[in-house]
Amino acid sequence: MNILITGITGYFGSHLAREFSQLGKIYGLKRASSNLGLLEDVDFPIVWQEGDISDMDSLLDAMKGMDLVIHSAGMVSFSSKDEEELYRINAQGTANVVNAMLCSGVKRLVHVSSVSAIGRSPEFKEYDENFKWVDSPLNSGYAVSKYWGELEVWRGEQEGLETLVVNPSILLGKASYEKSSGFIYQYVIKENMFFPKGNLNFIDIRDAASITRLLVEKNAWGERFILNKESYPYQHFFALVAKTFGVKAPKFPISNRMLRISLPILGFFKMLGLSKSPLNRQLANNAQVKIYYSNSKVQSLLDFKYRSLEETLDWAKQP
Repeated sequence: MNILITGITGYFGSHLAREFSQLGKIYGLKRASSNLGLLEDVDFPIVWQEGDISDMDSLLDAMKGMDLVIHSAGMVSFSSKDEEELYRINAQGTANVVNAMLCSGVKRLVHVSSVSAIGRSPEFKEYDENFKWVDSPLNSGYAVSKYWGELEVWRGEQEGLETLVVNPSILLGKASYEKSSGFIYQYVIKENMFFPKGNLNFIDIRDAASITRLLVEKNAWGERFILNKESYPYQHFFALVAKTFGVKAPKFPISNRMLRISLPILGFFKMLGLSKSPLNRQLANNAQVKIYYSNSKVQSLLDFKYRSLEETLDWAKQP
């Protein structure tokens, strides 16, 4: 099986490449300027295709001879100034991938979305794949762009594609990686004092990649699946990170009054890498809420055995 992966040079894309190399030959879509560092130690060949999801001609070229496309390319930002770019990459870029597949006759698509695309509503604290998107002030521009991207995938399914959508929560990887969960670790390692009062939904990035492969092997087409191990209060999660790395844990909760007055967690959101614009009250308020993304659909199909958080953190600490 020939497998094309967009976003393969990214953190999750590189783990997906490792997993799916068990199922076939890996082809990677990359830009001329892409950094291949996350894949320099792989023990399988990658056939590189130069292109971009904004360039239909390069997508059409890359699709030739493919049996499966894994679309993991995307942009993460919670800054209002990036909303047009988020739409261009996460929504229009996905539309381009879908259209290129339809034109090329490639039938199977795995789309990497986000739990953000599930949507949120003030009335709900627990979410599963059946939650229906509603317009809400809790949904960021990033969430909207990922939701629109999913709509393009379902449109592709109506036009003949076999599709599978995965919605990962926070992907826990190595602390040495300077993006994604690496920012969360660094916030604790630097012994910041404050923690939000809400919950963090998370999954080991290796587990998320394995589940995605297993879903393809199960032929779970036409479905979407939340990828989430569990939800911990930030205080508890930070305490475990601090214990693993031998530092002091944040010990002061952030009150809603503190948010209104001074947003003392600016450093928290900058370290999370969630906002290029630190004065983001929407993010700050969302982090104060306890919510949970259910993994029951994955478990009913796969009965997957997740790594413990302690095991994940010990691995994260390694170089």
